[in-house]
Amino acid sequence: MIRFQLISAGDTYRIRQQILRPAQSLEECQYEGDLDLSSFHIGAFDEHELVSVGSFYQESQNGLKGKRAYRLRGMATLPEYRGKGIGKQLIEYSEGILKERGCDLWWCNARISAGPYYEKLGLNQMGDIFEIEPIGPHVIMYKHI
Repeated sequence: MIRFQLISAGDTYRIRQQILRPAQSLEECQYEGDLDLSSFHIGAFDEHELVSVGSFYQESQNGLKGKRAYRLRGMATLPEYRGKGIGKQLIEYSEGILKERGCDLWWCNARISAGPYYEKLGLNQMGDIFEIEPIGPHVIMYKHI
């Protein structure tokens, strides 16, 4: 059974590196804002193994109106755990925390390949495709909660 809980920023780095930034060092997988008091990080565990992570930062996005908006970054699930609904459950768990914090909107810069996944989670696209070097094409996606 998968369980979800708050984790430290440092706990996310191994999966961030493995899945999202394999060409970068572990230290380069630390994001600005990781240690801010308003930020939080969620981990999904299978027994004692961390299998999925997501990080949320209190940050607004131009063109989106919301109360206490948060940004999702660094969401990643180990390959052998994909397709089992863990990412969806991680987002649902996180949305509970966001609501407790008075947030009614969250958003992310989604890789184009992940766009359909985020659409299934109820997110909408805003604007055009843009490039994040050296990662590739992205689009802003958002959800009111």
